[in-house]
Amino acid sequence: MALSLSFEFFPPKTPEGAAKLRAARQRLYAARPDFCSVTYGAGGSTQEGTFATVAEILAEGVSAAAHFSCIGATRERVRAQLSQLQAMGVKRLVALRGDLPSGYGLGGAFTYARDLVAFIRAEFGDAFHIEVAAYPEMHPQARSPQADLQAFAEKVRAGADSAITQYFFNTDAYFRFVDDAHALGVDVPIVPGIMPITNASQLLRFSDACGAEVPRWIRLRLQSFGDDVASIRAFGLDVVTDLCDQLRTAGVPGLHFYTMNQADATLAILQRLDLLPAVA
Repeated sequence: MALSLSFEFFPPKTPEGAAKLRAARQRLYAARPDFCSVTYGAGGSTQEGTFATVAEILAEGVSAAAHFSCIGATRERVRAQLSQLQAMGVKRLVALRGDLPSGYGLGGAFTYARDLVAFIRAEFGDAFHIEVAAYPEMHPQARSPQADLQAFAEKVRAGADSAITQYFFNTDAYFRFVDDAHALGVDVPIVPGIMPITNASQLLRFSDACGAEVPRWIRLRLQSFGDDVASIRAFGLDVVTDLCDQLRTAGVPGLHFYTMNQADATLAILQRLDLLPAVA
């Protein structure tokens, strides 16, 4: 069975950013992705941007998945937004709790992503393929790895079709998470999320914020390169290609790339893996 590929983008904030993202998408489409997903800002801050980018991807003939967060939202608002996405032709959602905007009380009709998943299923049946998030190294706000795993299983039982993981650089964490999820009766595909390495300081900052571990040997090598961008990218290409190769050899259902709205690094990895025709 062919390896599923998918790419994640964030809504651009400027016309220049939108033009750059369009150009990056056109290049990435050479890999024939199963879908492209678009992230969603806290408190709906980028909802319009999300929907606009999703509409562009659909118009380009590619399946688009809208990230959809529910924290602080009413049932009425969620129902209306989902109806809008359905009318646009969206058939896939990434259902998330989302980050609580500063200054908000908990409020809203949904406390957890599982509540949103259950609501989508109850209101829209099988109109959407529902993806949920998985955290091989534990969600940073979870009480324990066991509690996090139970929360993941509950999202799947509520009606999720598949999952995409937070990025990681330690395949053991992913394989253990999948085994533990299977032991709880979770049988949906769990697709590993892949973060290309192009910027050392940005990667380390992101990873510290979201709880993704950068193994010490990778961290030290990246720091040793200083501002040598070419060395950072060459090393990052080696590391992430090897990671993807290990995952593919083990039979993962797909690879989901966090592109950061760039094409070069993802395309380089796919070419190394022979998953893309060589670019002249």
